[in-house]
Amino acid sequence: MKNFQPFAFVLLLLLLFQFHTTQAQVTADLFGSVTDKVGQPIFGASVYLEGTEKGAQTDFDGKYKITGISPGTYNLVVSYIGYETQTQYNVIIRSKGTPNYNFVLQESAQQLDEVVVSNANKISRPRETPLSTQSLSAVEIATYPGSNNDVVQVAQTLPGVSPSIGGFRNDLIIRGGAPNETVYYLDGMEIPNVNHFATQGSAGGPVGLINVSFIDNVTLSTSAFGSQYDNPLSGVLQFSQRNGNNRNFNGNFRVSASEAALTLEGPLFKKNAEESKTTFLASVRRSYLQFLFEAIGLPFRPNYWDYQYKINHKIDSYNDISLIGVGSIDDFSVEAPEDFDAEQQAQLEQAPFIEQRTNAIGVTWKNRFKDGSGFMETTLSNNTLVNDFTRFEDPENETGIIFRNDATESETKLRYAITKFMGDWKLTSGFNFQYSDYENETVNLTDGIAFNTAIDFYKYGLFANVTRSFFNDKLDVSFGFRLDDDTFTEEDNLLSTFSPRLSLSYEFSENWRVNGSVGRYFKIPPYTILGFRDNDQNLVNQNAEYTLSDHFVLGLQHYFGPSSSISLEGFYKRYDDYPVSVLDQVSLANKGADFEVLGSEDVETVGRGRSYGAELQFQQKLSNNFYGIFAYTWFYSEFTGFDRDVFLPSVWDSRHLISFTGGYKFKRNWELSARYRFAGETPFVPTDLEATLANYPEVILDYNRLGEENLNVFSQLDLRIDKKWNFEKLSLDVFVEAQNVLGQNIPQPPEFGLNRGLDGSIVEPRSLVEIESDTGQIIPSIGIVLDF
Repeated sequence: MKNFQPFAFVLLLLLLFQFHTTQAQVTADLFGSVTDKVGQPIFGASVYLEGTEKGAQTDFDGKYKITGISPGTYNLVVSYIGYETQTQYNVIIRSKGTPNYNFVLQESAQQLDEVVVSNANKISRPRETPLSTQSLSAVEIATYPGSNNDVVQVAQTLPGVSPSIGGFRNDLIIRGGAPNETVYYLDGMEIPNVNHFATQGSAGGPVGLINVSFIDNVTLSTSAFGSQYDNPLSGVLQFSQRNGNNRNFNGNFRVSASEAALTLEGPLFKKNAEESKTTFLASVRRSYLQFLFEAIGLPFRPNYWDYQYKINHKIDSYNDISLIGVGSIDDFSVEAPEDFDAEQQAQLEQAPFIEQRTNAIGVTWKNRFKDGSGFMETTLSNNTLVNDFTRFEDPENETGIIFRNDATESETKLRYAITKFMGDWKLTSGFNFQYSDYENETVNLTDGIAFNTAIDFYKYGLFANVTRSFFNDKLDVSFGFRLDDDTFTEEDNLLSTFSPRLSLSYEFSENWRVNGSVGRYFKIPPYTILGFRDNDQNLVNQNAEYTLSDHFVLGLQHYFGPSSSISLEGFYKRYDDYPVSVLDQVSLANKGADFEVLGSEDVETVGRGRSYGAELQFQQKLSNNFYGIFAYTWFYSEFTGFDRDVFLPSVWDSRHLISFTGGYKFKRNWELSARYRFAGETPFVPTDLEATLANYPEVILDYNRLGEENLNVFSQLDLRIDKKWNFEKLSLDVFVEAQNVLGQNIPQPPEFGLNRGLDGSIVEPRSLVEIESDTGQIIPSIGIVLDF
């Protein structure tokens, strides 16, 4: 109860503030556009706020403006003759900082002489990927409790995604797959690293670096990936960014328990026009966790900055160009606390020092064909990761290096895609071309390895996809394929990575659909594997093969109405040519979710794997002031080592996943939201105590005992309360959160440290003791979001 007092105190202050504050009546305006599937403006479309008399019609440029809106939460609806009615749910109108809301309408199967207003605005998914796909708006992301506006952390709550071990990292562990099996795209530009303190060779980390203020929507696909994406095995997370305000300069300032962020946006070169053809959106974020940890005596010093920007220029009615970028500066170090504590001493001794720099920059040109037959998109980008990862024998004095990884990864990519509409057919095709440059200097005293490496090579791929609907849109069929190859690996060629995929969706009864997909996917091994050398400086992994995964998914979906649906999916994922560690004799699928370097070792791509199960999901978009997603996933996750016939449970094999996220909108701009996550007992790799004592502070895991012991169940409930105020020149959102309000212990593997006396001196002869830690604390926090 003691841990809950700060939360209760803050809540009381907010209540008092509410009752003693008066607001002048203010109104707001809403802007946006309505286009068809190729980007052609739609003139005369009706746009209105559901349940009100507020609305407007689009002009010749497809733009609309609704004025005199009372700030609050609405559903925004657009309709037009011959097109499916579409709704954007949970639209928050503020006195300042309301973004544009744009629509892309799909033609109706029946060309009526009146507006199509049936269930056409029901929750839908892309025809190319009718299964295993979830989309979240920026509003939904910003109000997720416990996420601290972290886009990747929000995705962890989506159906089929397991919490990381200990629950503190942003690893996307999807339907029993490994953390490095997901790829990330920002406005069509691939960005390998989306987290601070990322695990090299994987992608997870404790804090995401994508600013929610930039986001229009986020889509996570856990199967049936589009053919335009290379390298996914378990998931594709797509971030769609909005453009900056083309009329006025706006700002957003956000401060929370761990960081502060400033975002600015507005028109460039506007002159006397009402709207500018050029806009900018830029932000910078600074952590202050290092100061908080120092104040409360913790040994960790996580320090990070990140930045993000987007400049968009509309060349003419058919062409626009965007410059986008995102990057981070990370420094993770430790410092001894003044008073001895056994847990903090062990953390101090075993923690790595991480200095990391990431940067991604890209230019995208979008061209809409003047004849209205389609469009094309071309992206040229570069991304760089600089990772200096060090473990010391004496971390307090930073002496005695026992492990050092000083690496630089750089990729320059060209991506091109063209989409053509020919009658009822939609055809998409394109290619990607990439130059990769990797350097690494490694010292690993524990395993007796030291090498310098430098490799560079080209990677390229082709893809095509065709989609058509039949029988008045009752049957959707989509077929695509990819071909990938590179100039470095020796075993694969363009034809050996031929990866077809087929998706079908059929509406066999009103509001009932059956969906199915089958697909093959390939992933090139990470640079840490490809560039690894033995002590004779030989590239021992150059013969590594692309990892293969086949997906089979069958689902049933029912729509209760325009805003709610339920679905049941069965899935089976089959892996082959998975990297297996020669040293540890275990699949690399069981690694990559900790502060480490994944794959910098001798491997053989001989492993197999499988993950299969079923997933039940209910989704309710904002209706009667309530919204939410509930999901239950039952699955098995198993991988082999060198014996391809012996499948062992993976460290992600929790068997049961439950997730719920939802909220309720009260009057006067109050909102209560909740997030609940559950995972069953999960296998972990026990510590080899004898080897750890001999190599301390390096912790050695005994992979031969994988599956012998399980963590307890993971169960966590987070709550959040938001209150919004709207003034003439600014809007304010104050929120309070309580993470783990049930006080559940968060399961994590046992930790060991040297046996020490009360004064901190080592007890001789040296031995290891288990470190007791309290993970069942309620964590309160407060945050402020200011739009001006």
